[in-house]
Amino acid sequence: MPYRRLPNTDQARLRALRTAIQQGDNQDFADQVVSFKTIHEAKSYLGIFEKQLIQYQQTLDNQVTANKCYQQIVHNARLYISHFIQVFNLSVIRGDIKKEHKLFYHMDPNVHTVPDLSSEAALLNWGKCIIDGENERLRNGGFPIYNPTIAKVKVHYEVFKEYKSTQKLHQNITNRNWEELVSLREKGDGIILNIWNQVEAKYKDEKPFTRLKKCQEFGLVFYYRKGEKELTKEDDLIV
Repeated sequence: MPYRRLPNTDQARLRALRTAIQQGDNQDFADQVVSFKTIHEAKSYLGIFEKQLIQYQQTLDNQVTANKCYQQIVHNARLYISHFIQVFNLSVIRGDIKKEHKLFYHMDPNVHTVPDLSSEAALLNWGKCIIDGENERLRNGGFPIYNPTIAKVKVHYEVFKEYKSTQKLHQNITNRNWEELVSLREKGDGIILNIWNQVEAKYKDEKPFTRLKKCQEFGLVFYYRKGEKELTKEDDLIV
């Protein structure tokens, strides 16, 4: 006899539940295969599970869509911060700005390369440093950097910060819906297991091939082991 295996995907879970419910609704009250209490439980669960699947997919789609926009915003912020630092360093190299003024920006006066901006944490840090540093230098009588101006950099920096918070919110909602879905899967697997146990118990005295077919009608899924012979009608004729 092949062995059964519980569903391991959401679509397989839905098929198993729908099949069992359909068969359960058609069974004779006097000759129940699966108790009506269990069928009622399966129906109630199925509605909740389907709703949660849709909700999770919607939040995931929203996160993916928002992330495409967010990546462009991150790119813009990195571009403007990097460009400002390059222009600032060139001004220092030309002598237009005193190199000790780089300390306002928390930058090494003797290093004229752009710091690593590959991470979002670095963008947050260096964006704040150059905005605060430029404002401090201007308060000390310095001339402003143009192309880009610090005001333009700040706009992209603030948009980046705002969208970073929004993206984090999307991620939290998606993760919460995922956790709820995982919990529901565990409950659903228990319901399916209960149904399948009742079905196999009902048909345990049937001939092998007949038992297999009747169980499959209720949604049970069986797998043959490697080298195992598939059951046929003839197997039921063996005494």
